[in-house]
Amino acid sequence: MTASIPLSEKKLSIAPQWKPATWADYERYRDDPDMPERVRLFFHDGYLKVNAMGWEGIVHSEVNQLFTMLIGVWFMVHPEQTAHLLGGCLMEKPDKNAAAPDVMLYIGEGVPHWSKGESRRIDLERWRVPDLVGEVSDTTLASDLDEMKQLYAALGIPEYWVINVQGRQVLAFRLVAGKYQECDVSIALPELPIDLLEQVLDRLAEGTNISAANWFMQAIAKL
Repeated sequence: MTASIPLSEKKLSIAPQWKPATWADYERYRDDPDMPERVRLFFHDGYLKVNAMGWEGIVHSEVNQLFTMLIGVWFMVHPEQTAHLLGGCLMEKPDKNAAAPDVMLYIGEGVPHWSKGESRRIDLERWRVPDLVGEVSDTTLASDLDEMKQLYAALGIPEYWVINVQGRQVLAFRLVAGKYQECDVSIALPELPIDLLEQVLDRLAEGTNISAANWFMQAIAKL
């Protein structure tokens, strides 16, 4: 039986560490009116992680915003594709899994939408999963390649990106028979070479995230 997190412990820290928990523990975090608003929650296989938005700091933020711009630029260059980009939005498979990825991309139909009076979360018993999720890894690389990878595979996310900030590396995985296999070309953004994203990270090291996004726009126009 999974041990429940004592309520007193729940108030001590929201450092991004996985701790044994029940779904009821997760719901207490999620619904606690005293919990800071800007947190991201994750639950999988009897473990809970609570990430404070801003915990990672400046570098995480600029890379996170960069990849939001990159995906936006991709669809500006490829307007024939319809897409909906979210970030940090909580999605749940009730009693099983919950996650709030840095990047969440829906392509085509079946995009979740909110109506007044409804929960602001994405109920995955009602809506389909995103086509792509991504995590910006500055200080969380080990977890993003382990527990997070298992979580997104369990949710059935077709493609998962891990952006290794310190290593200027993008690791992309596609779901095959319930397990992730590394890939060098995106399936959600067809024909996009993953190494091009790594070149963008090199550009970021030389300038700003906006200048890096401008370079990316010029590069994909030539693909």
